[in-house]
Amino acid sequence: MIDYFTILIFSIIGVLFSIVLISIPFFIAKYKPQKEKLSPYECGIVPFANARHPFDIQFYLVAMLFIIFDLEIVILFPWAIGLKTYSIIGFSSAMIFMTLLTVGLIYEWKSGALDW
Repeated sequence: MIDYFTILIFSIIGVLFSIVLISIPFFIAKYKPQKEKLSPYECGIVPFANARHPFDIQFYLVAMLFIIFDLEIVILFPWAIGLKTYSIIGFSSAMIFMTLLTVGLIYEWKSGALDW
């Protein structure tokens, strides 16, 4: 029980310290609005269109696929390092995991989600 209490105390101290550090500039800094500070910056030129237009949903799909396969690599690296110590159960579970991800990728590909 004491170990959890220590973790709780450190978490509370960390959160309070973060809140204090984030709130200090709001009390100390002076607010001096200027035209240059409030204008949006776009490569040193005046923006020619509104910057708040929605992205195409395919960008989100590609980003989600990247995250999924990036996490696959993160999961498979420790498995590959300890491959000599695993039995057939470890090998088969990794193959099932890779098969599920491959089937999902093939489904995305065949459904046309990756077509531009």
